[in-house]
Amino acid sequence: MSAFGEAAGRGMSRTSAQHHAQGLVGRLINGRQKYLVAAACVAVCTVMLLPLVASVLASLKSTEEAAAAPPTYIPRGLSLDSYERLWNYQAGLPVYFSNSLGAAGLTILFCLALTIPAGYGLAKFRIPGKEALFVVLLLGLIVPYQALLTPLFFLFVQLKLHNSLVGLAIVHTAIQLPFSIYVMRNAFEAVPRELEEAAIMDGCNSFQVLVHICLPAVVPAIITVSLFAFITSWNELLAALVIMNKDSSFTLPLILAAARQQTSIGGTDWGMLQAGITISIIPCMAFYLLLQKYYMAGLLSGAVK
Repeated sequence: MSAFGEAAGRGMSRTSAQHHAQGLVGRLINGRQKYLVAAACVAVCTVMLLPLVASVLASLKSTEEAAAAPPTYIPRGLSLDSYERLWNYQAGLPVYFSNSLGAAGLTILFCLALTIPAGYGLAKFRIPGKEALFVVLLLGLIVPYQALLTPLFFLFVQLKLHNSLVGLAIVHTAIQLPFSIYVMRNAFEAVPRELEEAAIMDGCNSFQVLVHICLPAVVPAIITVSLFAFITSWNELLAALVIMNKDSSFTLPLILAAARQQTSIGGTDWGMLQAGITISIIPCMAFYLLLQKYYMAGLLSGAVK
């Protein structure tokens, strides 16, 4: 057996020990406690799901019923008129949907391109002052990005990045970077050094160690960073409001806000807005449900050693 194989065996033993510890915690919750935990979970899920159900039901009302006061909770008849109006609103829903999707995709690419080498370097290399550098990066979590939008707008105008999905993705990436670097650094630190040393003994260089040993071990963290980057970019409104001022470059949250403000008080098309909210929720839920099994593993990377 090679040195890498022996080290991988020790790594698997450590993983098995972690699963055993998690199983022990699970067995401590038994009997009546299980029912209490289940009841609490059901209550939380109900509170979280009710607004989503209300949005979907409101989007299926006719135009007259959606504008009625007091509002009805259950539609008297199902109608797709709200979705049809949203589909044809101004430049059209496909344009705004593809803009949001493009900005979110670029944000994921930029985040991964920056946070993977940053996290690997902070976790594995001896860099003078790297702990202080890491703290400075984390300070980005408490600095409101709204304070940076005005100078960024003038900078983007000079660089011709305003009304550009690339410019918007750069801002979204900057918002997401501190948290993403934190997750990636913890994930790389959790990779056993024995695996890297064994791979080096078998002839791998530093780049091969990163690609063939470390990256496969931090896939849950990569997926977690991608998921948070997508949700941040998909739902972000203020930066898009400042940077995008051309109708054809609007994202989905921006066109919904514009539609809300375009009509007078009492004249808002609530059915179309609820249809937009319903459509904007679908990609986030689909992305999360598809990758949820990696989500907690990525967040807890490095928490248990």
